[in-house]
Amino acid sequence: MSRFEILPAIDVKGGKAVRLVQGALSAETQYGEPVQVAQEFAAAGARWIHLVDLDAAFGQGSNFPIIQKVIESVDLEIELSGGIRDEESLIKALSTGCNRINLGTAALENPEWTEDVIARFGDKVAAGLDVKGRELSSRGWTKDGGDLFETIERLDRAGCSRYVVTDISRDGTLTGPNLDLLREVTNFTKTPIIASGGISSIKDVKNVSVLSKDGVEGVIIGKALYSGAFTLHQALEIASGVK
Repeated sequence: MSRFEILPAIDVKGGKAVRLVQGALSAETQYGEPVQVAQEFAAAGARWIHLVDLDAAFGQGSNFPIIQKVIESVDLEIELSGGIRDEESLIKALSTGCNRINLGTAALENPEWTEDVIARFGDKVAAGLDVKGRELSSRGWTKDGGDLFETIERLDRAGCSRYVVTDISRDGTLTGPNLDLLREVTNFTKTPIIASGGISSIKDVKNVSVLSKDGVEGVIIGKALYSGAFTLHQALEIASGVK
């Protein structure tokens, strides 16, 4: 990424576009057909989509055919996440033609394999850091995944190209992003960050965009777009003004 990017999110569960609250499967809201949502984002001017197979992330199945259809339906950059935690799932994800894969925290439980993937695929790999306090969570946010900063230190040594940092306590809650966490991470590492979790207003988008000077290169937005808090066009206008 060479500029501050807006990544509208499409989370797929049971074949539908959904949003969760704090990663809880019991707090699910459906928002229709993923392909249609992707096409609406494309029509609004999106350059990227953050696409997640939630069933794969939680180890409860796969939406792979729909994921493929979404990617084929739009001419956009795709960051693909969800259940990519071994060689088979990695190759399958890359076969979709996505531009980047997001290795979830479960993959980070296998440091040697993760470092090998980073070495082989470079900029096509981001590491998803799903955070509760200082602790990472994995397996669809159901298991502890180790210390955030120890993990960043290890991944920095491996040459990881970027991190997707999600404050789980804020994800899907519309309570605002954890700017303190983002500042803490950007102070700790020079590796670019994509922020995720809690965006509730256009002011939140502005507040995160200010951190672009410190290494936050983009923000993932989900529920705020689906609930109509602001439009994707408005968010893209903010991004276009970031120097």
